[in-house]
Parts: sequence; structure tokens; C-alpha cells
Amino acid sequence: MTKLSVNINKIATLRNARGGDVPSVTQVAVDLERFGAQGITIHPRPDERHITRKDVYDLKPLVKTEFNIEGNPHRPFIDMVLEVKPEQVTLVPDADNAITSNAGWDCEKNLDFLKSVISEFKYAGIRTSIFLDPNPGMLKFAAETGTDRIELYTEAYATNYPKDKEQAIKSYVDTAIEAEKFGLGINAGHDLSLDNLKYFSDNIPNLLEVSIGHALISEALYLGLENTVQAYLKRLAKW
Repeated sequence: MTKLSVNINKIATLRNARGGDVPSVTQVAVDLERFGAQGITIHPRPDERHITRKDVYDLKPLVKTEFNIEGNPHRPFIDMVLEVKPEQVTLVPDADNAITSNAGWDCEKNLDFLKSVISEFKYAGIRTSIFLDPNPGMLKFAAETGTDRIELYTEAYATNYPKDKEQAIKSYVDTAIEAEKFGLGINAGHDLSLDNLKYFSDNIPNLLEVSIGHALISEALYLGLENTVQAYLKRLAKW
């Protein structure tokens, strides 16, 4: 079964809009695991506009499933991850001022840099994943970086799913098949939702984990957090 890791950035965004500690990022993480989430994802950015450095350190002893830290591997980010030692680090090439992640790595162009960064994390025993667009031709270079997994950037899939779901998923299936040839595990995330997740999960081979935040938290406003987590787990079930 594909694991569900819940990105809690939006909880931090809501908290920061008012100040204080309501809603509590740490309590929500604990509750999400209690409701069935199989991982907690955060994406701290340099300006701390949602997840803060303090949140990263506060969450580490509380997360009992899988702690996944995403981010652009600038030196301060690298040092923080090496100190915290999450189960997984996901490398994302987003600009500091980006509203959200909007592109995967050009692994050919950034090969030497990614090799160097990934070697640091792997030496520390941290599983690595790199954010990729659905492009089978990039997998050769992704494998050369030494990464354990790729995370498929699924915005294009989510955008095109209502128009033509078979066409929307085609490049993702092709990329996943190529990833398997190179022995790379497959994660996915960005704009996956209750509407489009099941079709994606059913058709992507070797899908190990999805990281979902914005849609899940938005849907929870109507359904409640526990019900929403359970609904996502049902979408990922293979029976």
C-alpha cells in the first residue's frame, strides 16, 4: 500500500497569520498520526513564512511514523537536516520567493551538485528523494546522483486530469517505469486530492508514498481532519 504523508505547512500558515500557537503544528502532527497518517511532511523555507526552524526541532521527537523534510538544499537547510536526521529528505529546487514548488530538478545540469549534497545525507543515514518533472529522459541522470527515490511533481497531472485523465497520467507512467529500471523508489506530490488520487495511485507502478498538504487541509475544513485522512487512505487502498 502506498503511504500517505501529510504536509502540515498550511497548519503553520494559519497559525502564523494570527501569531501564537493556535492551531498547534505539533499537536496536529500527533493527531494526524493518530488518525492514520503514515508520515509527516514539512517544507521549511528561509523566510519561515509557514514552518519555522523551531517547528522542525519541535516535531522531530514527536513524529513516530516517518518524518520527511522538503527544501532547497542551501547550506543552512543541509546543516539543519543533518542535525535533525529525519527518515527522509526531499530536495526541491524552488526559489526562495516561490509561493510553492513549481518545477523539478534538471539532474543533468545539476548532477555534480546533487551528487555532493546527496552523499552528505546518505552518509548520515538519511533516505533521499529528489523532486522531478515527469520526464523519462531525466531518470538516467537522477540515478547518477545517488538518490534513493524520486518525487514526481504532479501539478500537471492534477491540472489536466479533469480534461483527459489518460493523457494527463501518461508521462508519469512512462517516468515511473523508467525509474523502476534504475532501481529508484517513487514518491509523488503536489495538487493531489480526493478527486484525482485514486486514478493516479492505481496506475503508477511502485508508488511508495504520496505527500499531500494543501488539498487535504482544505478538504478537512468540510469533512474534518480525521475523516479526510481516512478518505485518503481509502483512495490508496489496493483492495
